[in-house]
Amino acid sequence: MEISRVESLSQRLEQTYAWGRAVWHVWGGHEPVHNVVGDLIPTIEIHAATKPLVLLHGGSGSWTHWIRNVEHLAQYRTVWVLDIPGFGDSSLPEGVTDADGLVPYVAEIFTHTFGGKPVDVMGFSFGGMTAGLLAAQYPHLIRQLIFVGAPGLGLFGKELPMRGMTPGMDDAAQRHVHRHNLTAMMLAHSESVTDEVIVLQQANVARDRMRRRRIARTDVLARAQARWTCPVHGVWGELDALYKETLQQVPIVLPSMASFTVVPDAGHWVMYERPDEFHAAVAPLLRP
Repeated sequence: MEISRVESLSQRLEQTYAWGRAVWHVWGGHEPVHNVVGDLIPTIEIHAATKPLVLLHGGSGSWTHWIRNVEHLAQYRTVWVLDIPGFGDSSLPEGVTDADGLVPYVAEIFTHTFGGKPVDVMGFSFGGMTAGLLAAQYPHLIRQLIFVGAPGLGLFGKELPMRGMTPGMDDAAQRHVHRHNLTAMMLAHSESVTDEVIVLQQANVARDRMRRRRIARTDVLARAQARWTCPVHGVWGELDALYKETLQQVPIVLPSMASFTVVPDAGHWVMYERPDEFHAAVAPLLRP
């Protein structure tokens, strides 16, 4: 399976904090050494080789949101993909219910991992919103910020026709719901929703411990931009379901962005649906 192959090329780093654990997967600039637990020394050895590029996944996700990108990006940068606390293999800090509550914990992780030095961050959807709030409260931790389909701009229109699980659903019924939801929100073309994508989605949704998130529908990210001090860029899919009628308003609401690129024929999960075009769009932004 592709997930297993790509993961086998990474180093898995598990860090322990007072509130729980944070898990990274790292590609590039090292020989794979799996499941390093709690020790900062391997971290320093890896990211000293090249400037780190940190990737933050979307809601109900994990590092696998970047599965079609990490190998390509690791040709040029050491790629650090965090399972955001509350998702994937990382713990949910007590009392945290949304991105704004995550900010001090993500700041702690960045400070511990990179020694307080600023890093380039590319955040998809919920991860982009989290990164934007981090950049506002802890500007010294981010050197450059790239949003990918980020919410929190006050531009969402109608609710998407998402479906939920019901008690007693068998596996086939659950897979049908996942296929529907992926088509409704994440991917623009039904043929993009393969069996492997559904397996990926099932695994990610099952590990989402922050189900009642709400601030994505507000303008919290737009309001945070007044406190950004780093260069900011945006990459969106042309067919992003979250911005079906408002895509062209994004650079108006975020005038702080130095660039805004629209990837043709791609949905919300743009870097998965059109990876080659996405890589071309971000390449000028990722030179060390």
